[in-house]
Amino acid sequence: MTADAGATTALLIAAHGERQPGATNEGVARVARAVRADDVVSEVAVGFINGVPTVADGLAGLAARRVIVYPLFAANGYFTRDRLVQLIDEATGEAREIEMLAPLGLDPGLPELVVEIIERVARENGYLPAASTAVLLAHGSRRNPASREATELMARKVGERAICRDVAVAFLEEPPDLEEAMRSIEGPAIVVGMFSGDGLHGARDAPHLIAKLGRSDVVYAGVIGNAPGIADLISRSVHAALNRR
Repeated sequence: MTADAGATTALLIAAHGERQPGATNEGVARVARAVRADDVVSEVAVGFINGVPTVADGLAGLAARRVIVYPLFAANGYFTRDRLVQLIDEATGEAREIEMLAPLGLDPGLPELVVEIIERVARENGYLPAASTAVLLAHGSRRNPASREATELMARKVGERAICRDVAVAFLEEPPDLEEAMRSIEGPAIVVGMFSGDGLHGARDAPHLIAKLGRSDVVYAGVIGNAPGIADLISRSVHAALNRR
């Protein structure tokens, strides 16, 4: 059943994208290539809200009538819930059957991936995971609680695995910021960027904030959007959607 459904279904990996100098969308393209190699669906394309190819371009390049959309976003905020839906409606009308999956930040498989990231980065830096604190660094917003809610939910789920000393959260645009969150943390800390790609927040802002701490025992694990295992996570979610059908 899954094989038949997959043969007539395409996947669009939708992301925010970046146009700023120094930013790149290559990470999303790399993830798409890895998912394509898994052969779960007949076609895989990418589309960006802020970049090229656009969401409309990505959909136009797919032949299948049924399209599963995987929002590569860290939360179910404005861009996922409103803007992406609007762009897809404008590009498809009634011509296609669209199924929107939960965004990356709410993917049920993400907590295990974050746990793997924490354990791997701790050991790579010579720290015992059980003696380390994980800090989930997200965008946050004073106007929309989606980023905070997704990050706090992830912190609880990772904490339930009991693989590290503690799990804290920090945000770029609301309290606590990273400096404030780190004041009460002693010993090694692994900062996980809860960002969907190598945009300026994940590639520039997060490393800069960590460097400002002046602590050699705080290491950056990178962003979740292009972490090892992210393509497998997306493929599993798409496979589950095909089975539900």
